[in-house]
Amino acid sequence: MVINYFGYRDDPRLQAPSYPSHCLHFLRQLGRGSSPEPTPASAWNPLDIHIVGAGIAGLAAAISLARQNHSVTIHEQAHALPDDDTGIQLPPNAARLLLKMGLGSYLEKYVTEQENVFLRRWKDGNVIGRTKFGYDFRQKFDAPYWVIHRAHFHQAMQDMAGDLGVVIEMDSKVVSYNTEAPNLTLANGTVVKADLIIAADGVNSSARKLVPKALESTPHITGFASYRAEINMERMKEDPELAELLEKSSLNLWLGDNRHVQTYKIDSGKTFIMVMCYPDNDAGMEYGEVDPTSALLHMREEFKDWDPVLTKIINMVEHTQKWPMYSGSRLKRWVSGKFLVLGDAAHTMLPYMSQGPAIAVEDAVALAHSLGRITAKSQISLALSVFEKVRVERANQMQEASLLNGKIWHFPDGPLQKARDLAMMPEVKGQPFSHSPNQWSDPSTQMWCYGYNTEREIDLEWSRYRV
Repeated sequence: MVINYFGYRDDPRLQAPSYPSHCLHFLRQLGRGSSPEPTPASAWNPLDIHIVGAGIAGLAAAISLARQNHSVTIHEQAHALPDDDTGIQLPPNAARLLLKMGLGSYLEKYVTEQENVFLRRWKDGNVIGRTKFGYDFRQKFDAPYWVIHRAHFHQAMQDMAGDLGVVIEMDSKVVSYNTEAPNLTLANGTVVKADLIIAADGVNSSARKLVPKALESTPHITGFASYRAEINMERMKEDPELAELLEKSSLNLWLGDNRHVQTYKIDSGKTFIMVMCYPDNDAGMEYGEVDPTSALLHMREEFKDWDPVLTKIINMVEHTQKWPMYSGSRLKRWVSGKFLVLGDAAHTMLPYMSQGPAIAVEDAVALAHSLGRITAKSQISLALSVFEKVRVERANQMQEASLLNGKIWHFPDGPLQKARDLAMMPEVKGQPFSHSPNQWSDPSTQMWCYGYNTEREIDLEWSRYRV
């Protein structure tokens, strides 16, 4: 049985075109609600898989693999999972997969669906770009655009992983790997054998060096940092000037010279989040190393001449932390023997497309789907090759899109800024447009980013092999 387009299987004449076209996008309507094919993994002995790192990538991989009846153990070196006070975005390419994985009931009490994103001029807050999420995105991409507290996302995935029988071992630090056997050695000296080892150990991965040429692609501080903060919503509600930002669940993004500020509500609209990005020269400074009082003063100084409505909110911030912003060069390989990296360990990217967690979820689903095609352990290497071929290209392109977005957002006032703002005016006015500097709105970028079908891409790559 051939999967042709958006899960539609019934007519082999309607293969997806090899050229850039969405003329068959209407077929997704016929694919909705159809049950997925049973995975071959249940037809033979499941794999014993060990994952290093219980972050988003590690937990997503554990859930995807456990749903195929594999035995999954996560090794996490921390004493407890992080109680992170930041928000993250789950665009439709991630939300669609999370719903398919069965996480909907675990997430529903935590997520907030976004209705729009408004791009605003730094000086006065005037809207210069707009993307409609909500109904428009649900119709196009069969999924919402969510935001969520990072700690809540961790908790939801941890709960589902536990329900699926995933073992999460805390205080379980891995000190070495054998990528061919494969096995790993814990800090207490225990050697753990496995059929497959997955390193999802984040930006500062100690395992990344085990894949070919990885040392050439170590993530580096980019010269930018961000201040992140939560605002007391009750204080904001007291000010009529701030009412517009609180009425609806929308992202707001102020764009300026080498800086931007993004705001949105999480916790089902109960908490207001701010992320303030600016140029930073403290190359060796890590998260949280700035004195809290100094951080507040510096944050306010960086944005003192911006939109008065925005600076009013910034002055309400009582506590903030500085986060250096990392980016990695594009890894060409993620796999070595029966060992692989995924998530931030494989593709550390700047947050300008808000796709870091989404790409990690895609990685997890793609890996499980590729392994679901095999019928013997001797085919693990083939499944990993297919996975690597598909995911390296996707992640590298998303890194490229994120870097480009940062440049588009950060124009100083002048010819480029004016041309950018003028090109976004049709979307602000509700007029038809065929392209936009706003990559959330640009039709081609939208479909590539949010309409990406992870499992279909794996199937297409598998079709090039004869097993």
